[in-house]
Amino acid sequence: MAKILMAGGSGLVGKQVSALLAARDVDVHLVSRRASTPLLSAITEHVAPTGDWPAIIDDIKAEIAISCLGTTIRTAGSRDAFRTVDHDLVLTLARASRDAGTRHFISISSVGAVPASGSFYLRTKAETEQGLRQIGFKRLDVMRPSLLTGGQREDHRPGEALGIFLSPIIDMLMIGSMRKYASTPSGKVAKAIVALTNRSEAGVFIHENDSIGALAG
Repeated sequence: MAKILMAGGSGLVGKQVSALLAARDVDVHLVSRRASTPLLSAITEHVAPTGDWPAIIDDIKAEIAISCLGTTIRTAGSRDAFRTVDHDLVLTLARASRDAGTRHFISISSVGAVPASGSFYLRTKAETEQGLRQIGFKRLDVMRPSLLTGGQREDHRPGEALGIFLSPIIDMLMIGSMRKYASTPSGKVAKAIVALTNRSEAGVFIHENDSIGALAG
């Protein structure tokens, strides 16, 4: 039975990944800062301050680790607080996983994540991707969805709510190479992540909308 470590299980995609994994014959361990409610019975949750995560991860020794960690500058309260989650905590999770023997890491980033971006949000995502590459997993999968739709968030994001409202119209304009910027159903991202847990080919793989859709089936 494969052992899978996951962080970010309370988020929009993370909740759906947790539910899908709980229905499979895998041993799922969730590391969290706060207890999940409700917690699926098939998942073992480890609630602890993030400083304690490396020791917990070392005890778990998962073959696969999944990061669904993520916030926004507005929700976090500042750029520094946002970076602490979307960069520092993701890399802490990744390094601890690598040190514990994890060979396959899956992480959610964002379409448009390039170091030269004028957006602090996207530059941070790009720097996180670079950090993950440098850690040296046998296999690294980076999900780059666009605006996530569907499901229910625990936090209120007014900007995203407006984008979701307008997405049916905007998506019609996203054709050809622009398809990667069309909105991405969160359920498809979750299904794609779970599908990737069965992949073992070595390398670094970037998944934007077309790849996410193909993996989700």
